[in-house]
Amino acid sequence: MGVNACFYAVHMIFGFTNVGFPVVRGKVARSQDTEDRRSRHCPYLDTINRSVLDFDFEKLCSISLSHINVYACLICGKYFQGRGLKSHAYTHSVQFTHHVFLNLHTLKFYCLPDNYEIIDSSLEDITVVQRFGELMRKLWNPRNFKAHVSPHEMLQAVVLCSKKTFQITKQGDAVDFLSWFLNALHGALGGTKKKSSIVTKVFQGSMRIFSKKLPHPDLPAEEKEALLQKEEYQEEMLESTFLYLTLDLPTAPLYKDEKEQLIIPQVPLFNILAKFNGNTEKEYKTYKENFLKRFQLTKLPPYLIFCIKRFTKNNFFVEKNPTIVNFPITNVDLREYLTEEAQATEKNTTYDLVANVVHDGKPTEGAYRIHVLHHGTGKWYELQDLQVTDILPQMITLSEAYIQVSL
Repeated sequence: MGVNACFYAVHMIFGFTNVGFPVVRGKVARSQDTEDRRSRHCPYLDTINRSVLDFDFEKLCSISLSHINVYACLICGKYFQGRGLKSHAYTHSVQFTHHVFLNLHTLKFYCLPDNYEIIDSSLEDITVVQRFGELMRKLWNPRNFKAHVSPHEMLQAVVLCSKKTFQITKQGDAVDFLSWFLNALHGALGGTKKKSSIVTKVFQGSMRIFSKKLPHPDLPAEEKEALLQKEEYQEEMLESTFLYLTLDLPTAPLYKDEKEQLIIPQVPLFNILAKFNGNTEKEYKTYKENFLKRFQLTKLPPYLIFCIKRFTKNNFFVEKNPTIVNFPITNVDLREYLTEEAQATEKNTTYDLVANVVHDGKPTEGAYRIHVLHHGTGKWYELQDLQVTDILPQMITLSEAYIQVSL
């Protein structure tokens, strides 16, 4: 119901009060308050099992040819037609005490058998999963008669679930979105820090992080030496997982060359991958303390994501590093970056690039392009908004790569 209609309804309720219906108005108000409290404080939300929410297309088709009135039980993952008193969903809720259901068309949540709508922001991650699955099925449906698919519903779900951190009308940062999206999908599919999901099975690897605290640089040499002997300044090792690896670029030159031209620097991929060889140390600064860290990989995922750190942010501005990374399209072997134990157990350590996200232009503006490999033909294509063109593989390596996905 629109804003004007709501205003008109409220006006009518208070209007009737003026002509002698205060008791009816009070009952309506109390009923609405009770319904609102139930909607926003459903006691069954902790029974939801996100690991069963696959929203499989074939399962939906087995229930009905139309998806308009299909409800998914969020406890066991079964699907039912309708939610009325004589529906299977109603019977299911009573018989198995499964109370939370999702309408797959309206994306509204309901509690059965009490039959009230549930309004709770903690459920928003589920509608991201449903919309993402719907988009993927449309893209890969062999019977789709259209050559294109609109992602509008998916984008709306992202805006809602991210609490407007990412918006349709405003360009965001690709790495920030990637990190949020993978973690949102992982959580929505029932994944936790200890429990895996399809997201972690596909993208998650692991590493060892060696870290040691550094004395303040302004301290006298003797005091520094004394501090380095203390336990809190000894190197510590931490096991950690990752969904993508961040690669640091060397500092770009600030001055022009002898011909008064700004030369865009280049760096080989394996130079910046040295961060993970277990020996290369780098200083990391926090607000109060400085640390020296080194990294070594212990497990490689099926799909490996590199995020090249091009942007430096501070309180005043965002600076972009335009350094070109020279990377091979195929046969990138990461075996030397694994621990000795991992080298003995990891069979596949070589990756081929399948997608490349590029940022062009100024750091706070600019535009994104995507290079994608078509496995069927072995050809590369460049995508920018609605434009799709062929591109030679050797041209991809000349771009300001920001995110890379390899298989």
